[in-house]
Amino acid sequence: MIPLLDLKAQYSEIKPEVDAAIQRVVESGQFVLGPDVAAFEERFAAYCDVGYCRALNSGTSALHLALLATGIGPGDEVITVSMTFVATTAAILYSGARPVFVDVDPGSWTMDPSAIEAAITPRTKAILPVHLHGLMADMDPIMEIARRHGLVVIEDAAQAHGAEYKGRRAGSIGDLACFSFYPGKNLGAYGEGGAVVTADPALARRISLLRDWGQEAKYHHVIPGYNFRMDSIQAAVLNVKMNYIEKWTDGRRRVAGHYDEMLSSSELPRPMSPADGRHVYHVYAVEHPHREAAIQALQASGIATGIHYPIPVHLQKAYADLQYKAGDFPVTERLAERFLSLPIYPELQEKQVAEVVRELNEVRVPEFV
Repeated sequence: MIPLLDLKAQYSEIKPEVDAAIQRVVESGQFVLGPDVAAFEERFAAYCDVGYCRALNSGTSALHLALLATGIGPGDEVITVSMTFVATTAAILYSGARPVFVDVDPGSWTMDPSAIEAAITPRTKAILPVHLHGLMADMDPIMEIARRHGLVVIEDAAQAHGAEYKGRRAGSIGDLACFSFYPGKNLGAYGEGGAVVTADPALARRISLLRDWGQEAKYHHVIPGYNFRMDSIQAAVLNVKMNYIEKWTDGRRRVAGHYDEMLSSSELPRPMSPADGRHVYHVYAVEHPHREAAIQALQASGIATGIHYPIPVHLQKAYADLQYKAGDFPVTERLAERFLSLPIYPELQEKQVAEVVRELNEVRVPEFV
């Protein structure tokens, strides 16, 4: 069996360090925020090449607070994409604003900068690009448009820990950036976790207040806030994993390189990492015109697959009141019908990649050419 993701293999490599870190937190009696969280914030900010990191209880909370910290609220609009996990859209709605979708680029699968300006209205306050599958959106034109129109840029970097765009780290280009540390992420906690990073000390301070009931000191609440704090055990685990993230990223990129080489003669489209960027391959996906047949064939051979994401947000029943319809975003909708995520994790062996590709190449359907 080749799983889509193997967290047990990762744990076996770091088990003594993780177990000791968790035990230390338990013995300290400091379970929320505290020194482990502060240490992680410092390390992760440096990793993202920014001045500040504020650790939270989830990536969704990170998106929510980033929007609130920049003053976005009822009556405002935020431009984003429908090819994403629903948390991106949900966080905009939590703030009271309205998500306005644009299509994605067919080559990168991330926000199409050429579609942004047509979506801007007098109510637009922010652009929220999503770095999909570990590949960063085309940030230079996005930032140029935002600056010209006086808009905030919030990077959804939940899948892009350590990714780079023209030598700049995910999280270091927009006004703020949001990360998830859900267990399956490239940098994953042993539970829920998230963070906002920024170079702006005023925004960092506001996030600090918002995540902890609006307190600037115990029982001194200066603004309405939330209970979105990171717990110390998650920070302790993440501090251990920070020692390995570059090694694991190199491993993912090595596995992706094997896939690229072995699929080079296939007709299955996939986004190629630009020469001046770094794709960190949270997901390795291809477009497959007969996805269900491929899934069934691979499953029969003991190979797990996934789909990120089968139904774009604008076609989800939960968001029907946004009044989008099928056909509004043709690239997004085509990708949703064709995306197929293949197994990828640092411990995956070249011979296993070869087995996946062999089975993928042997998929047979009557109309397949």
